[in-house]
Amino acid sequence: MAAYGGAGNGAGGRGKMAAGGEAGVRRDGGAGGAGRGRDRVDRAASGGNGEAGERRRRMEGGERLLPKGFPKLKNDTFLRAARGEETEHVPVWCMRQAGRYLPEFRETRASQDFFATCRSPKLCCELTLQPLRRFPLDAAIIFSDILVVPQALGMEVVMVPGKGPTFTEPLKEVEDLLKLRQKVDVTAELGYVFQAITLTRHSLEGKVPLIGFSGAPWTLMSYMIEGGGSTTMAKAKSWLYRHPEASHRLLQLLTDVIIDYLVGQVAAGAQALQLFESHAGHLGPELFQDFALPYIRDIAQAVKSKLKEEALPLVPMIVFAKDAHYALRDLAHAGYEVVGLDWTIRPQEARAQIGKDVTLQGNLDPCALYAPKEKIGELVKKMLEGFGTQRYIANLGHGLYPDMNPEHVGAFVEAVHAHSRHINKHS
Repeated sequence: MAAYGGAGNGAGGRGKMAAGGEAGVRRDGGAGGAGRGRDRVDRAASGGNGEAGERRRRMEGGERLLPKGFPKLKNDTFLRAARGEETEHVPVWCMRQAGRYLPEFRETRASQDFFATCRSPKLCCELTLQPLRRFPLDAAIIFSDILVVPQALGMEVVMVPGKGPTFTEPLKEVEDLLKLRQKVDVTAELGYVFQAITLTRHSLEGKVPLIGFSGAPWTLMSYMIEGGGSTTMAKAKSWLYRHPEASHRLLQLLTDVIIDYLVGQVAAGAQALQLFESHAGHLGPELFQDFALPYIRDIAQAVKSKLKEEALPLVPMIVFAKDAHYALRDLAHAGYEVVGLDWTIRPQEARAQIGKDVTLQGNLDPCALYAPKEKIGELVKKMLEGFGTQRYIANLGHGLYPDMNPEHVGAFVEAVHAHSRHINKHS
């Protein structure tokens, strides 16, 4: 499972966004997960060139920053679209916008172990910022990986060249659940993600909002049982049929960790959250209803409740359940402000099922970016005409691929902005 995050024009060109030093979450709380409260997470924005320059000097000096005094947000188009407010243009970002398609990403990660990179707040910050230096994207997404959650439960995951993420000891029998941590301190186990978010939020200098994320319970469970990627998910699905009670125990354990993890990301500075149910397509309607949807709903409800309890911002939440066309009506009422779509459904059909009260995100076929730039523009125009320009966030139907041309990614982003402005002007 590749990470989702950000990338730019190499070590030399910092642009207007600082790359930053090691990050800022105190072990005693600061940004440390649920239950921290407003007194430790001050949302007051700090503006002014003097303060921005001082912030850069502190970051470059390696000073640990705290999740407060964040710069004032300059471009809130993405957040307004997520909340259903009117926008002058359609906001756009890309899943895996920090990725191997960028030469500077490959250079930054050249000699680094993948999960070692994920545990370095400074590197995660740099990789998150890189695409923002190249493209006028409307949001950043923290560079990390969904499999840090199984790691927090005590499982070992390594990145095998040519194979991808691999669990050294996947779950095989129900008894293996006893090997997992039954109570996870997300600050202790995943504090490096919170630190990366805090550092990146400061380093963005208010340019665009920062998205945090997690994998959804079923998707994480399937990796933990399969031991890596799978075309059928047969081992994981067999648990649903043979061991339904144990499956629910595992899904509930994952849900509890994910809730605290997402709340911790907001405490650290995330301004939106996305839940990736990447393996939804392997479940039919009945299995999805039993083993995925209840936990997706619980996560939205519990995260919002805890954010209120701790006086943290009620950030918009996105659910992306790949290939789950059969569940769009249910997802529309699952408690998320935004429903993400893959490329295999027509915009008009999705809107008809989801209604007008939820923002849609997606859904250009990633392979469309292999087309000539002119064709990309035509496809974007058609997509925008299908979705409309309000209550809509443009994205791909899945992540960017490693062999894509960065110039074509730029053409996609620019076409979304240009065509949506034109449509709004003449509507």
